[in-house]
Amino acid sequence: MSFALDARLEADTVALGDLALCRVLATKDARFPWLVLVPRRAGAVEIADLSPPDRAALIEETAAAATALKTETQADKINVGALGNLVAQLHVHVVARRRGDAVWPGPVWGSGPARPYERAALGAFTRAMARRLGLAPPA
Repeated sequence: MSFALDARLEADTVALGDLALCRVLATKDARFPWLVLVPRRAGAVEIADLSPPDRAALIEETAAAATALKTETQADKINVGALGNLVAQLHVHVVARRRGDAVWPGPVWGSGPARPYERAALGAFTRAMARRLGLAPPA
């Protein structure tokens, strides 16, 4: 069994590239600067499904994404979550939040319809995040 990105994640995001373990995606919702990390391990649903070295790598890659996102966006808070209620494939959300954003202080999940980025803004965000994370494009 080989790694394949869940169709819903693929539809809702733009791929930025691959870290050692995770595919890094940016959501298409302009309301929140938001990355999603997906470990490239077939069949992984829970963090416990990963080997101990992969779990450690996931934590380090999540921290790197959080740092890059906070630095780039000057966010007040970074939210991190691995819910998986709608998409079973293991993935970690890393979301930049600002006091006074569209749903502050509530959660971003289920907070209304996504607002698409303007093309130029999405390109600028994805390039900046890829640069900060030192990403190579996915194969």
